[in-house]
Amino acid sequence: MTMRTVVFDFGAVLFQWEPVQLLRKVLPQRVADEAGARTLMAGFFQSFVPGSDWAEFDRGSLGIEQLVPRLAARLALDEAEVRAVVEAIPGHLQPKPDSVAWLRRLHAQGLRLCFLSNMPAPYAAHLDATYPEILSCFDGGVYSAHVGHVKPEAAVFHAVEQRCGLVPELTAFIDDHPGNVEAARKRGWHGLHFTDAASCAAALDRWLELPPAARTQAAA
Repeated sequence: MTMRTVVFDFGAVLFQWEPVQLLRKVLPQRVADEAGARTLMAGFFQSFVPGSDWAEFDRGSLGIEQLVPRLAARLALDEAEVRAVVEAIPGHLQPKPDSVAWLRRLHAQGLRLCFLSNMPAPYAAHLDATYPEILSCFDGGVYSAHVGHVKPEAAVFHAVEQRCGLVPELTAFIDDHPGNVEAARKRGWHGLHFTDAASCAAALDRWLELPPAARTQAAA
């Protein structure tokens, strides 16, 4: 019998991702205030703009050595400044304690867990090497750079379905980006928009208590 599965996003869900704070810390000379940091963030991290530099980094089509000069030229930054941000990100991706505790509870309960993360290859390698105890909670998953597709593209959801043997109506997906949640719902998954671990855990618990027919309706 196929088990219910919960699929986690990583950045801003299980691991810290606060790009405004990151830019203010690494490039204080470029971002004098919150507004300036948000403007630079919008230009730097265009993860959900098809074909953008950062989206192609997530996809695995660009490496760091290609990414840095492109961003520097487009944003009128020094390459050293861009590289400083890119190299600071692995250390920035710290586990979120509440989310990790929740993940461990779900794992201890025997729930099947997978992941689906827009993640460039070097950052994926860092997470795998640095947090094996956290990653061991998962039965499998997909990093975007390893399959050449990024959320919210349907192909990346198909990739994790195939790799993890997911049944859409028995799959819940947790992500902080509304567009990704909507893309999962279009595939028949139950999408949960993550804002904090406590409220998302409560919403997941409600879904887990539903009988199969009701779960199918909730995913629609």
